[in-house]
Amino acid sequence: MKAIVTVIGKDKVGITAAVCSLLAQHNINILDITQTVLQDYFTMVMLVDTAACAESIGDMSDILDRAGKEQGLSIRIQREDIFNAMHRI
Repeated sequence: MKAIVTVIGKDKVGITAAVCSLLAQHNINILDITQTVLQDYFTMVMLVDTAACAESIGDMSDILDRAGKEQGLSIRIQREDIFNAMHRI
């Protein structure tokens, strides 16, 4: 299953590395990634494949939320179909 991961927070060294490492630990493959810094805020959006991940999307949401709080970031994961439905005009 494909999902969208979003990361937002104050810019600092190592955000991309930390998030990508965490995803790799759970066998989540990054298919596409975009990131930018808006003034002092880091933003990243990733399209990922969770097919090899042993955890449910709900469990991964909790894992990413906890990791984000530890780093002062907002890290969210959402199934691609739900993300698309929410952002359809």
